[in-house]
Amino acid sequence: MASEMSQTNNTAAATPTKTTGRRVLQGIVTRDKMNKTRRVEVERLVQHPRYGKYIKRRTICYVHDENNESHLGDTVEIIESRPLSRLKRWRLVRIVKRAPSRTLAQLEGSVAGSEIPETGGAAPPPPVAP
Repeated sequence: MASEMSQTNNTAAATPTKTTGRRVLQGIVTRDKMNKTRRVEVERLVQHPRYGKYIKRRTICYVHDENNESHLGDTVEIIESRPLSRLKRWRLVRIVKRAPSRTLAQLEGSVAGSEIPETGGAAPPPPVAP
């Protein structure tokens, strides 16, 4: 009986424990002013519990970018990691799509994924008749 007990304990200890895989998400870089850190917004659709309509929700993730490769507006792939700082829990895997080259002033403060129309200012006033 004792030998049977020891065999069952050894087989249980030898079996590796199953862990879940790390989450991999895609999002858009919304801030790149920090060194080796990027702020990425990940959008998702959530169904409303009562009405059933799908609503856009966003999650803000702080991502470790070791080589400062990504920039504002880039679509990136990120993976979950151990806590790297107070806010950073994600690492940059790759840059999926680079943002079209625009000036930083146009992109700053914009909503992730929205297109900004090129405007030259206000329309000139109509001519005044003498």
